[in-house]
Amino acid sequence: MIVNNDKDLQGLLRIGEICGQTLKYMLSQVEPGITTKELDQRGAAFLKKHDAQSAPILAYQYPGWTCISVNDQAAHGIPGKRVIQTGDVVNIDVSAVLEGYWGDTGASMIVGEGNKRHRKLLAATREALYAGINAAHAGKPINAIGRAVEKIARKGHYRIIKQLSGHGVGRHIHESPNIPNYFMRSAKHPLKEGMVFTIEPFFNLGRGVIVEDSDGWTLRTPDKSISAQFEHTVIVNGDDPILITQVEGGH
Repeated sequence: MIVNNDKDLQGLLRIGEICGQTLKYMLSQVEPGITTKELDQRGAAFLKKHDAQSAPILAYQYPGWTCISVNDQAAHGIPGKRVIQTGDVVNIDVSAVLEGYWGDTGASMIVGEGNKRHRKLLAATREALYAGINAAHAGKPINAIGRAVEKIARKGHYRIIKQLSGHGVGRHIHESPNIPNYFMRSAKHPLKEGMVFTIEPFFNLGRGVIVEDSDGWTLRTPDKSISAQFEHTVIVNGDDPILITQVEGGH
């Protein structure tokens, strides 16, 4: 999507705020003993309170209001009976729709203190998100974002899950262009003023490969390694990107 007028901007800011606040609320509700289904239900209630619809349900008939992935689940984990435990790495991805505008955000957290290796993984992935955001300037090629993300991954010796990428958003949950999380030479298309897309690096402690579970949704690392993801929806705005999903006290 390209933002063409103030109506577009205000619509995106509204849904971005809702997505960001929902994610912040859900992260605050994570504790040992809660199931991923219970957590999803709390997120659903928060979205409904703000008159927003679940993007994955609306677009794909996904079996949950949000995606909740734990440990070796890298993305698209279906909320269910799984009980969250101390030490788990939990990723929550919230995407929603209001008045025809779509937003998307996500973050990872550790339940309790966790171990040092996991804490460093999450910190590096979040750093990579903001490195990518800081490279999202009008006129620069798309691959400038991936170059910035990859630089952080190399510094920390993390694998990037290259099968997953950022994507256009705004009028639908997945639009063009793809935003690779690594330097792809062919991704030369220049970023244009008003472009709307997600930046969402996925860093991994293992081989950096994912496979789809038999449920048809969950993306899991076959080597059981841990991943982290952080995501914002961004509007290209000269050299100062607008993060529509960033909220006070969030990631």
